[in-house]
Amino acid sequence: MSKNPSSVYKIRFSDCDLFGHLNNARYIDYFMNAREDHLKDYYNLRLTEYYEKGISWVVSSHEIAYLRSAVYDEMVTIESVLQLAEPDALHVELIMTDEAKSHIKAVMRTQFTPINPKTGKKELHSGEFMDWAKTIEDKTGADINLRERIKELRLMH
Repeated sequence: MSKNPSSVYKIRFSDCDLFGHLNNARYIDYFMNAREDHLKDYYNLRLTEYYEKGISWVVSSHEIAYLRSAVYDEMVTIESVLQLAEPDALHVELIMTDEAKSHIKAVMRTQFTPINPKTGKKELHSGEFMDWAKTIEDKTGADINLRERIKELRLMH
């Protein structure tokens, strides 16, 4: 089971500004869609099934660094990783590169908080979920700030 799933996406015209650059807010959409795809395609985890079971997640924070522009009609690779699973939060890192993975375009760290969609209240992850989440956790870079992590990633790309 891959701890660092990735997939390729095409930058769409409607997501770009007048200069053909991906709009800053749309990076978040691409990242979030990629993570949902990765959960489904790599781990057979479908968010709708969890929602029906009374488990959902909301974003409690994003931290994003824009390093190079993604442009209209470009193919980009997005990798996601669960850096840390805690009873009350999931910490995910997402990296967008060019298709060949030679240049980093953006890095985002997102914290998700588990919520019961029926009550709208925060709930802790179940022991069963935590056991599973720990199998895909990759703490690489989780103990440093985003700026330091980008330095590490640039050495790898």
